[in-house]
Amino acid sequence: MAVKTVTAEELRDRIQNGEPLFILDVRNESDYQDWKIEGNTVQSLNIPYFEFLDDEDVADDQLPDKNTPIVTVCAKGGSSQYVGEVLDGKGYNVASLKGGMKDWSQVYSDTLVYQDEKLKLFQINRLAKGCLSYLIVSNGEAAVVDPGRHTNFYTQLAEREHARITNILDSHVHADHISGGPALAKQHGADYFITTSDLQGTPPFEYKALEEHPFIHFGDVEVEVLALQTPGHTPGSVSFFINKQFLLSGDTIFVGGLGRPDLGGKAQEWAEMLYDTVFHQLNQLADDVLVLPAHYADKSEMNEKGLITAQLGTIRQNNQAMQTQEKETFTEMVASAASTKTPPNYEAIIAINRGEKVTGEEEATELEIGPNRCAVHHHG
Repeated sequence: MAVKTVTAEELRDRIQNGEPLFILDVRNESDYQDWKIEGNTVQSLNIPYFEFLDDEDVADDQLPDKNTPIVTVCAKGGSSQYVGEVLDGKGYNVASLKGGMKDWSQVYSDTLVYQDEKLKLFQINRLAKGCLSYLIVSNGEAAVVDPGRHTNFYTQLAEREHARITNILDSHVHADHISGGPALAKQHGADYFITTSDLQGTPPFEYKALEEHPFIHFGDVEVEVLALQTPGHTPGSVSFFINKQFLLSGDTIFVGGLGRPDLGGKAQEWAEMLYDTVFHQLNQLADDVLVLPAHYADKSEMNEKGLITAQLGTIRQNNQAMQTQEKETFTEMVASAASTKTPPNYEAIIAINRGEKVTGEEEATELEIGPNRCAVHHHG
């Protein structure tokens, strides 16, 4: 008899509700080490599928008691179904993740960051990839920042908030995921903003150049989006300063690190740009500004509300590179710390985001599989 399944959305809800969960991941060890399901109440164990083929009792001494919910996980849902059936036959409380990590890679969740009478700000977390995007709602209008390609999520969230999407902003040309910006703009008749220098040519979609629109107003006029030029991760990277309170920092500055400058093959040159950004652009901002990045590396960066955020002052204190004011030392540290592992398929993804390459749903899913690798982590 087939074991019961749990969808990626159901699994997300259980993790967000703080339910204790035991994940048995049956992919190869290297895949598991690279990229796995995490959460504050999640325990996980990796025993590759082929070990169960050799010995169905291989996991017995490492599993929890038979009342604890176990979810078996593999790449696409087949192997985990088999292992689930083995455990079900032994009396365990088990379900298999339908669609495996492939489906998990496409799940989003939203958390309210802040609200007052003028605006509501949501952080949207694509859990499997550590990609973060934002929805800002004001007076019936909404702006979306750094959207993923699954545009329905943003449309539904805006509808839930009784708002019309009028502005979409990308902080840079992303290397680890396909942007939903152009598609979302088309669907909603909204303006799409990105820097010209990151596009490197004329894309087949309409856009407004951020260098020509440093201030974007929508909803209540006090919702001011100031596009700060913050090159380093890419030459055209910008951060969005909302109402002088929130810095939506793209991949320039993270809760636990800085954007890696090596994806354009110019690590030294872009690291120097990043130095100027950190010590000349961002040093003007107060310590109590709340930083909201476009990525995070692991759940240690998540606070008790499930948000990835920190005050700029805290990040300055904890980040070794940001305390290194000597330019040569900083650039050397950042350029050399850029991990040798680049985001999977990043050249194809950049080409799609610039409009140079067209892709279908299946290929897009395959291209995006895996974690983001856009940060350089340097804790003090």
